[in-house]
Amino acid sequence: MIAWLSGKVVSKKPSHVILDTGGVGYLVFISLPTYYSLPDTGADLSLHIHTYVKEDAIQLFGFSSLVEQEIFDLLIGVNKIGPKLAITILSGISAAELVEAVRDKDTARLSAIPGVGKKTSERLILELCDKLQEIAGEIGGYGEVESATTGVGGDAVDALVTLGYKKPEARKAVKAGMAQSPDAALEEIIRLALNMLGG
Repeated sequence: MIAWLSGKVVSKKPSHVILDTGGVGYLVFISLPTYYSLPDTGADLSLHIHTYVKEDAIQLFGFSSLVEQEIFDLLIGVNKIGPKLAITILSGISAAELVEAVRDKDTARLSAIPGVGKKTSERLILELCDKLQEIAGEIGGYGEVESATTGVGGDAVDALVTLGYKKPEARKAVKAGMAQSPDAALEEIIRLALNMLGG
């Protein structure tokens, strides 16, 4: 079972990379976040690998970070989610946003990912809620998402939703406002967020 590959990039596309390891070219399927982290063609590259064995083929899925692979492993453990759909999910939503959407039971956000319908989004929430929380601290940017959904940040988001803004855009504006003025009180955060939203 291949768990790690290190070699030179022969070619790369948003869906896959060909990695030359000791004169053998391996086709490795990847997500968009991993694609954006790839070096130029001819450069050295190392990837965490998940080896998926089917009756008629062996497929390799590569990840630039161990956390991304951990999330991939959790996704394929969900009923009716195979590796290709798991890669699509990782390409359609960031790790921090996935944790947030599952925690908030945001089926609309999850269903917006290509290939993920309402039933699949409900399964994701049901089966991954606790498991994703366990690795949330390892996810880059998770702290920023958390700050905009709890405490004063959460109150500011709720206030904006009450004013008629959608929760995702409210959360984004609050996060930006808190980054601009980290020690601001609730009223100031709401004002900054409204400025971001053009309100």
